Formats: sequence, C-alpha cells, structure tokens
Amino acid sequence: MIDFTQSPVFSDDDIKNRVSKILNNSLDTYSLKKAYASILGMIDLTTLEGADTTQKVVQMCEKGRSFDRLGYGLPNVAAVCVYPTLIRTARKALEGTRILVASVAGAFPAGQSPLHIKVAEVKYAVEEGADEIDMVISRGKFLEGEYSLVYDEIAAIREACGDAHLKVILETGELTTATNIRRASEIALQAGAHFLKTSTGKMQPAATPEAMLVMLEAIRDHYEQTGKMVGIKPAGGIADPETALKYYVLTDQILGSEWLNKDWLRFGASRLANSLVDAVKASG
Repeated sequence: MIDFTQSPVFSDDDIKNRVSKILNNSLDTYSLKKAYASILGMIDLTTLEGADTTQKVVQMCEKGRSFDRLGYGLPNVAAVCVYPTLIRTARKALEGTRILVASVAGAFPAGQSPLHIKVAEVKYAVEEGADEIDMVISRGKFLEGEYSLVYDEIAAIREACGDAHLKVILETGELTTATNIRRASEIALQAGAHFLKTSTGKMQPAATPEAMLVMLEAIRDHYEQTGKMVGIKPAGGIADPETALKYYVLTDQILGSEWLNKDWLRFGASRLANSLVDAVKASG
C-alpha cells in the first residue's frame, strides 16, 4: 500500500497564483466557437433531484440528442447523468445515439453509508445499464486520516463497476486545502479511477479552477509514472461558457490536447448546454 501521508504539500496562495498566470497567458489564444462547440460535446447533462420523474428524464434525453439537428455543426452531449432508478428510462430515450448513460451511486451525495450498501447500489446501477458510475468518496473518513479505508472503498466500487467506467467525486469544497485535494486525487488514481470529478454540485464551493489545477497535476504525474491516461470532470456551478472555458484551457495547458475530447474531459452541468449553443451562434 502506498503511504498517502507522503503526498506533496501545497500553498493555496501559490495554486491561486498559478491558475491566474495560466489563464491570463492562454485564454485569449483559443477560438471561442471551436472551444464552445467542443465543450458542448463533453457535457454530462445532469438531473439529480428528489423530484426527478420519468418525464423529466425523457425530456432531458431528448434535449441531449437534439443539438446536432440545429444546423450549426454542433455535437450532441457526451452523456446524461441520473439516479439509478431512472437508468432504464434514460437508456430507452437514448436508443440509436452514442450518448452514454451515467449514474450516481454509492450513497451519493454524502457517502455516509456502509460499504456493502454502496457496492450493492453500484451493482444495481450497472445491471440497470449504466455505462458510467459517479461515486463520491467518504470525506469524513478522509478528513480523519483514514486514507487506506478510502482507498479500499474506491477499489471495491471500481471492482463492482465491471466494464462500466468509474468517476470518483472528491467533493473538493469539503476537503478545504490544496494538499488534501492532491492526496485524495492520488488515492483515487491508485484505486483505479477512470475519471476524477470535482464535486457533487450539492454544496458550495463546488468546482473551482484551483481545485481543478491540483487534480490535473495529479493526473499528469500519474500518467508520467504509469503511462495510464485518466480523465477529469469539473462539475457544480458551471453554468456559462466563459467559466467552462477556464476548465477547458487548464486541461489543455496541463495535460495537453490529447485530453480535449469526451473520452477524457467531461463537464457536469444542467444549465450550460443552452448557453454554449447561444455562444456558438453569436460567434458566427
């Protein structure tokens, strides 16, 4: 077992300064029309509310599969993300498309359930037809220093996923420091995550460029050490194209253009898609 207490220690001010430097030097060099269209194709269109209904999910799926019919060369979204009981509804509504079905599972959003309950829910979601599982780590155990337990939980859920891809949500707003975010990233990477994800979207702060930078550098270092690519998904509060572009640029600047596609970069969002379409139209 890796000793996760040896993770790098970061200055939060240094992280903030490095984010500002990267964005200030790079943002103006990107074609907005191209970037916004690309981001649209990386969205996990999401509804995760207690009041979600079959009709709401069907309507969301129809929206997700409609963008390529608008006449602007736009892609459809990468996936839809729903609760486990609505997976079958989403799969049926997306028949004939390449849009994937993602599901939160494993005691989302708090993570405060026994491991066997988490694993059972993940297995249920996979059996219902989920292509991807978005799980959240046990932040309470992490903050108590129970790093091996957090690792073991992620590894067990990764095994329960079978062929489904696993996105590990760190809930960075509750980890509070860049050092904690880096350590949690390393644990998830070593446990077999296919993606790191910033947030559940159920608390503030959710995604931040600073958390994203730390996670991207962890993925970069993991890739340099192992040769294994791992994706990243900023989620929570990303509602406008300008904000989304910052995460897109950070990914490109730290990991490279190889990560700028839906296989390796996703955006968790419910409101972003429409504003991206409007931005592409406005850019000619």
